[in-house]
Amino acid sequence: MNSPDTASPTHRAEPRRSDLATITAWWRELGGDGFLALPPPRRSRYTQSDGHGDAAELLAGRGITDPTSFAYWHWQSHQRAFDRSGALTGELLLHWGGDHSVVAAGLLAVEGPIGFRVVDGGPKSAFRLDRVTHRDEAGLPDPADPDGVRQFLGALDEPLNRSAPFLQYRPLTPAEAGWLHDRLSAPFDLAAATRFAVSLERRDGLTPDETERLLCAWRLEHGERLAEWGAWRELLHALLRHGHEEAWEIVAALGSPTAGVLRQVPSERALAVVRGFALAGDRGTVHAWLALHRSLHEPDAVRAAVALAAELTASDTPASALRELYDALVAGVTTDWRRETRADHHAGLRHAALSAVRFSTDERLPHALRVLAAGAAVDHVDLVREEALRSGPSALVGVETAEVMAAVDRYEAVRDGLLSGTGPDLTAYEGALGDVWHRYRTLTDADVRWLRERVADPDTGLQGLGFCLELLLAHDLATGAEVEALLPRRLKDLTKRYRTTYTEWRHPLVILTCLALDLDHPAAGKLVTWWNGARPVWKNELRLLTHLGAPDETKAAELWDFVTSRAHDVGQLMTWVLVRARLDGEHPLFVADRLIGTPGIGEHVLRRVLIGVAHPEQPLWHYAVDIRSRSWWQRALEVAEHPGLSPEARAIGLRTAREHCLIRHPDQLRPAATETERTAAQAWIDRHTTTP
Repeated sequence: MNSPDTASPTHRAEPRRSDLATITAWWRELGGDGFLALPPPRRSRYTQSDGHGDAAELLAGRGITDPTSFAYWHWQSHQRAFDRSGALTGELLLHWGGDHSVVAAGLLAVEGPIGFRVVDGGPKSAFRLDRVTHRDEAGLPDPADPDGVRQFLGALDEPLNRSAPFLQYRPLTPAEAGWLHDRLSAPFDLAAATRFAVSLERRDGLTPDETERLLCAWRLEHGERLAEWGAWRELLHALLRHGHEEAWEIVAALGSPTAGVLRQVPSERALAVVRGFALAGDRGTVHAWLALHRSLHEPDAVRAAVALAAELTASDTPASALRELYDALVAGVTTDWRRETRADHHAGLRHAALSAVRFSTDERLPHALRVLAAGAAVDHVDLVREEALRSGPSALVGVETAEVMAAVDRYEAVRDGLLSGTGPDLTAYEGALGDVWHRYRTLTDADVRWLRERVADPDTGLQGLGFCLELLLAHDLATGAEVEALLPRRLKDLTKRYRTTYTEWRHPLVILTCLALDLDHPAAGKLVTWWNGARPVWKNELRLLTHLGAPDETKAAELWDFVTSRAHDVGQLMTWVLVRARLDGEHPLFVADRLIGTPGIGEHVLRRVLIGVAHPEQPLWHYAVDIRSRSWWQRALEVAEHPGLSPEARAIGLRTAREHCLIRHPDQLRPAATETERTAAQAWIDRHTTTP
């Protein structure tokens, strides 16, 4: 007989399944009726694009040709949602593709895993899986229930309107406020108190006593590393709001990142501090400087911007600071207009476009700001004209049609003169540069001069060099002068790691090596030796991309071995297609077309390459089809309509066009599309859908 302390093996309790195991078991039962649930992710499915690629491969592998919608989650969502033991610690985002209604039916037709629920985020968002929790009669969670507390705070921290110029949050009920204050009563743990403090101060709710105790705990736990605490902005806001002198010690310690908080609590002292940050070259503080200057001295946005522009010019700050000032000016006048008219986010975008058109000819502004306005208006002037001529209600509330059309005429009269010899901000985030890529499908003489000047400028960073060199080389306009401008004085910079995952251009040293090889430049050998060296390790995944320079059959064979190995592709298949086209003297579209159905070639990678090489004078190097880009839309149509391509290749072009934001989510196109463009695009889709 077993003792009470010794359980028989047949009576041992089953180990409790983890949340991940429970969810995965439920997930594997989903599917059918035109819906597919992809297997749980591995690390290789890191983004939504990877998920769509996995779906394409899985459907192709199963021979499924009928329209099929699918759902999945990727590794980033996985890491955010689960801890190492498989416990769910946050919402699991379930992404999808295809028909939203089909996916919703597939995910919501039956109950989710026991203890969990799935919420539909709508046609433009992900589904959300989370734990079922309980609230009391006042809507409050049990403080001991971490998931209930997390969900409660998440609901409190959801803005009333995410598209509003400044985020606002709904007022707290007395019960909710009392519950939050109770969590901050002594004694408290600073890490645990963070989200309670944030929810309160977003509503100016921290009391002087709570503010003082949080300050003490913050200094005690973080010492010289004050910025490590996630709620420092809210606490600084409370300190400023309560007139606490230590707020200024914190501002001095943390520096320019405090500008956004100082903007929210205007004072002459705050203005002086933020002005100092901006004149010292911190472009990110210019918005706060303009806002404070307007709050305290000059409400008129244009006159305020003129005053600040004079100071920036006199202090010899970088040109990027003037770009920030222009952005701040447009944001300011748009916010004022939305406040006066109660216009929504969409109308605000149209008014911002009109502001760019107006400011390009506003003689009150200095020439530099008018040039920036003219550049911003290039891709939006048609939107402004269309909105003004709309027969129904216009988004430009309170603005006369004649006034708008006159502003458009004045702009078009001066545009070319203002923009000659200019270009985009090469220090902007990569997406902003990608948004103007379509402008450079052909280059003017002025464009070429500007690109060459930027390459020769020692202050141009790796991102800018990649942008400019790619355009010059792709258009066969790069010369030995570019090699001489960069070697050897820039070689130390050029050999630094620079990720180009989300751009149309490659690492600048890849481009430079290809150029040197094509020119048989004396520096080519040194560059190739560096690429073949053991270190740094990061360059190994990019080395084969240099084979596009002076290609030969040996290089082509090495590339082919890679692209058929199913290793992670960062441009190798694109490179092989372009190499093969150069060696065989044919258009790369035909090379890519012949690869359709080839074993070992990923369908989703080939799809991207096929669209990307449609215009070989400017290949698109983005690692996936960018469905918000005008460049990819243009090339998708070219592939779909190309008479020399196979039906399978043309079908890829048509499918890419159907999935593009211009068709499915026009508001997400960059830059935005006019109604005329949207109508023409849909007509094209309809025409090609009905054509046998």
